Amino acid sequence: MKPPPDERRILIVGLGLIGGSLAAALRAAGFGAAKESAAGFGAAKESAAGFRDTILACDPDASEIARGIEMGLIDRGDTELEAVVEGASLVVLAVPVLAMESVMAQLAGLIDRAAPDVVVTDVGSTKAAIREAAVAAFGRMPANLVLGHPIAGSEKSGVAAADAELYARHKVILTPESATDPAATARVRVLWEATGAEVLEMNVARHDQVLARTSHLPHLLAFSLVDTLARQDERLEIFRYAAGGFRDFTRIAGSDPVMWRDIFIANRDAVLASLDDFEVGVARLRCAVERGDGDAMLATFDRASHARHYFESLLNQTSYQAEYQMQQHGKLRYRVSPGGGVTGRIRVPGDKSISHRSIMLGALAEGVTEVKGFLEGEDSLATLQAFREMGVAIEGPHQGRVTVHGVGMHGLKPPSGPLYVGNAGTAMRLFAGLLAGQAFDTELTGDVSLTKRPMGRVADPLRAMGAEIDTAEGGRPPLQLHGGKALKGITYDMPMASAQVKSCLLLAGLYAEGETRVREPAPTRDHTERMLQGFGYEVHREGDTCWLRGGGRLTAAPIDVPSDISSATFFLVAAAITPGADLVLEHVGINPTRIGVINILQLMGADLRLENEHEVGGEPVADLHIRYAPLKGIEIPVAQVPLAIDEFPALFIAAANAEGTTRLRGAEELRVKESDRLQAMANGLAVLGVEHVLLEDGIDIVGRHEGEGGEGASYGGGRIDSLGDHRIAMAFTIAALRASEEIVIDDCANVATSFPGFIDLARRVGLTLEEQQEAS
Repeated sequence: MKPPPDERRILIVGLGLIGGSLAAALRAAGFGAAKESAAGFGAAKESAAGFRDTILACDPDASEIARGIEMGLIDRGDTELEAVVEGASLVVLAVPVLAMESVMAQLAGLIDRAAPDVVVTDVGSTKAAIREAAVAAFGRMPANLVLGHPIAGSEKSGVAAADAELYARHKVILTPESATDPAATARVRVLWEATGAEVLEMNVARHDQVLARTSHLPHLLAFSLVDTLARQDERLEIFRYAAGGFRDFTRIAGSDPVMWRDIFIANRDAVLASLDDFEVGVARLRCAVERGDGDAMLATFDRASHARHYFESLLNQTSYQAEYQMQQHGKLRYRVSPGGGVTGRIRVPGDKSISHRSIMLGALAEGVTEVKGFLEGEDSLATLQAFREMGVAIEGPHQGRVTVHGVGMHGLKPPSGPLYVGNAGTAMRLFAGLLAGQAFDTELTGDVSLTKRPMGRVADPLRAMGAEIDTAEGGRPPLQLHGGKALKGITYDMPMASAQVKSCLLLAGLYAEGETRVREPAPTRDHTERMLQGFGYEVHREGDTCWLRGGGRLTAAPIDVPSDISSATFFLVAAAITPGADLVLEHVGINPTRIGVINILQLMGADLRLENEHEVGGEPVADLHIRYAPLKGIEIPVAQVPLAIDEFPALFIAAANAEGTTRLRGAEELRVKESDRLQAMANGLAVLGVEHVLLEDGIDIVGRHEGEGGEGASYGGGRIDSLGDHRIAMAFTIAALRASEEIVIDDCANVATSFPGFIDLARRVGLTLEEQQEAS
């Protein structure tokens, strides 16, 4: 817990479970101590002069005051507010919601007797009603009144049930107004943080809406269910044989009925709105049960199951790779020791690009698509969850297996809110094309990193097809797509090579009238075209142009996702730069549009061979066997740049370990990835002492000098800022293999987004890597 608040006298009005637990938590945090001179209720009316770090209480039940003093929770108390308000610097109103108006009216008449800088707060769960009570009592919202609500409680009641840990690791929501004194808000924040709570802020309307759905509605349902069953003739049999699920769900029906009556009256409108939404959902599920519609039931149950897992992760503060990872990652640091070896056989996770597309096309197909090797990283899971939100029944993932019950080209349903795609630029750009042709409106949003990335490159050509799209300033997310627009096929010459733009337009072309033709200035990955053909949709290609005609249909087909060559790259480079290395990466996708990294490493002299080549679901795969061999600096062929655009952070580390200079040109695309990767890598290389020259569209990297030999360190160590970019973080992790000192890399939490299991695999092949939580 944090230090106790710097208050002279804290007055708690309402010494029940909530107020008593606050007093207990403050005592535990070191605020004051019970005074022997005031050890009895008879001392309640003594002058408060001379007391400091004092906890006072007011409660209509004299026995509660006496019990609070006996337990050492409060110093003095009284059943009358005027007897204890003198000199109070902080007043906490912990009375029932419907009693708040009369208590505030009393306080308004006595407030001049409190300390000149007094701050008032409350604990009520319906803020609009309490704000109205405050305005009625004071004539306005006082600047020193900070409305608040601790999200904690118990079925027990009374001060005897006070628990010093009640608020620890729970949230307290403050709802300050625009006229609220920031200093007052800060003092209330300190109060609750001293109890171990996490303090958040929210506006009043939003608070009442959220609590109506997450707290008030569940209590209403629990009361109703137990009451319904209790009034049936066979109620004894029902309760005797009820399983744990019934017990867990109905536990909250044991809460204080009077308190909940007051809450439902005070928050009536928000409760009714949430009840309406619930009744619609129940009616929909009832229809599915009546029809025997297994897919509709599965879609509901699976969405609920995964949402519950996400909720569990928030409660436990664990890192669950949830389908819609809405919370910010904690800061994570890698500390990598210099040196190490790279040997063994490993299989990296499935290809992210193919995983995204397998869910998208499987959802739009007719029939059931079985996916193996699905990448269970946060980006891919966000795509999966987005389709659940649009009514698609999806089973899994479980050990890389996903079953998608397709709804057909026009079977998607409007989502209830924005579709969150995490950090996945691929998902957002592909979704933009796919959703532009739907009959309903959608909003696409992502994490902080994604909201900085340009989306005009897909929005502009989609608008040319007839789509209506709004973006944030600078053409950045979120994207607002207005449905029901008739799309027309276009011929589009891409100004830069981008598989994401090409795929976006082809997916929009599925819904467009006529042909959609895309010409690319250089070859880019063709996973979308291959998978469309695998699902029975005809795609044509001639030279640098591919095209399709809208109005067709997709038929479900099995998909075996190969290992991601972008993920494999970090280990390919690790082995390429480490003397004595001998590593096999199994079942890696070697699509001709993705093998730039293989071609570049081989041009640099890497001992890299493809073994066990075969084809799976239209995608070529192979085992990649790499042994250490001294690397040479090269001029990277411009034609290879689009084929290795995501792999360059790792290739820059290879260049830093090669003899001579490696030159890259035509790579301006690297400046608009999760970070400006050219600048970020240049900054990191400078920290390590690697000589380089940064250009607008590339970089020159000076590696080992002639005569140094293959052994020993190639550069120093130091501290690197990954800027939250997973590829920057992983690139400098493998750089430590040839560093003379430790490399510390900040802001690494996003590694799990694209490469779950990276740390375990890095340690397995021979790196010494430690994870640390960064101080906030």
